[in-house]
Amino acid sequence: MFSFANPEFLYLLLLVPVVGGLYFIERKTRQRRLNAFGKQEQVFNLMPDVSTRKPLVRIILMLLLLTCAIVMLARPRAGAAKSSTGNVKGIEVVIAMDVSNSMDASSTSDPQGMSRLNRAKMVMEKLIEKLRNDKVALVVFAGRSYMQMPMTIDGQSAKMFLDGIKTSMVPMQGTAIGSAIDLSMTTFTRDTKSGKSIIIITDGENFEDDATDAAKRARSNDIQVNVIGIGSPDGAPIPAGNGQFMVDEEGNQVLTKLNEEAAQEIAKAGKGVYVKGDATDAVEVLDETLKKQGTSNLSQDSFTKNDEQFPVFAWIALLLLIAYVMLLNNKNPWLAKHDFFKLKVKKDEL
Repeated sequence: MFSFANPEFLYLLLLVPVVGGLYFIERKTRQRRLNAFGKQEQVFNLMPDVSTRKPLVRIILMLLLLTCAIVMLARPRAGAAKSSTGNVKGIEVVIAMDVSNSMDASSTSDPQGMSRLNRAKMVMEKLIEKLRNDKVALVVFAGRSYMQMPMTIDGQSAKMFLDGIKTSMVPMQGTAIGSAIDLSMTTFTRDTKSGKSIIIITDGENFEDDATDAAKRARSNDIQVNVIGIGSPDGAPIPAGNGQFMVDEEGNQVLTKLNEEAAQEIAKAGKGVYVKGDATDAVEVLDETLKKQGTSNLSQDSFTKNDEQFPVFAWIALLLLIAYVMLLNNKNPWLAKHDFFKLKVKKDEL
């Protein structure tokens, strides 16, 4: 399986045909200017060292280099091998993890306490251990939502992916719980007999969309929405690095609070349950809720963690850059005695 950690950067590939088009226009303009000097054979005699192929080779190298750079920004990942080993009875669960900056804040009123993200990981690891015969998928969200791991019955792989979740992995900050629910809905299989459940784990501060309506849409498709609230209602400051905390424009410390009311409304709309992440029975309550879902035969698909592939494109880009530098308009002093691109030019090629 091949995927991208930052797929939004792939839109920059639209620059490739634009640059190629600008090059074509420039060559046509140059041709018209040369024609203004006189007959082509006469103009060519005044430029004995001109190569008609070298500019074309250079622009091809430039476009390939630009393509590699954009693909590197998108962080290509590969290596998610899939295998099927049979069928078991179970349900399908999508865990949608909030990775906004507020999840770096303490999960308690103590600023030095365990972060909300680490608390969420701890709770989810315990829950995944109980999902022995169930399929699970991972979605991460902040201002936008992304698939972190497709649906699989391999709990070890799920915990491996879960361990790699960070607040820095989603470039667009914010909290779009509704978007996370919508993306989670597309992750389930088409098995109508299988119980389906989404578990949103967040501090409840939703600023981007209507999560309650999204939960209602999920429920209308027989998908239950449960919510785990992480954080303290009293609030906690958001770390800004180097032991400092985030402040507003007036210099006041920013506090992020667990919005239990909003989280409870989402769970109610999704016909699910709301539990606090620091409750001692949080995992047990969720497990009992999930057990009430109808089970069906599930194929035992497993996945291995995606390996970052950007170093491959980095090496390719480096080689392309070296080749591009070697083909500057001025001859390289090391290769002054050799001209690999000096070709005979036909009259109609100038």
